[in-house]
Amino acid sequence: MTSRVLLNPAAFQLVIKRLAHQLIEVHDDFSNSVLIGLQPRGIYAARRLHKELTQLIQTPAIALGELDCTFYRDDFRKKTLHPNRTILDFTIEDKNVILIDDVLFTGRTIRSGLDALMDYGRPRDIELLVLIDRRLSRHVPIQAKYAGLTIDSIDSQVVKVEWQETDNCDGVTLLSN
Repeated sequence: MTSRVLLNPAAFQLVIKRLAHQLIEVHDDFSNSVLIGLQPRGIYAARRLHKELTQLIQTPAIALGELDCTFYRDDFRKKTLHPNRTILDFTIEDKNVILIDDVLFTGRTIRSGLDALMDYGRPRDIELLVLIDRRLSRHVPIQAKYAGLTIDSIDSQVVKVEWQETDNCDGVTLLSN
């Protein structure tokens, strides 16, 4: 198996900073906006962005949540899936929701995340932010408003995102057979 580094630790941090600045341009003080990370791996991107935003705009009041969409997946009965915890201790009613995941591939996880989100209220707006956008493999018409890196890859390739919190380093690698 061959591998190609897409983001080394320095580039990884730069992407997080750039995404945070893009969010600030659109959402200003975040008084009517919330960040929601999709379980299991989108929560690391959401937490990292929350930390960066809090430092940049110097307010701890940015709402951060974690959403599990396991039971909304269209392959729920075909795979052995392990549900995670949803943590939304705020309302999303009439809020601008920034839904966050690590990799956008087929779009099916995002679709299930949107379905799960609707059970918690009716947001004013939903935007999608992803660290990596694999743009050539969509099964459903979903597109990210914010993408850290957009790549062209084939279905047999795997994008491996490593987080300091779980893998002891930050980085993104493209693995090929």
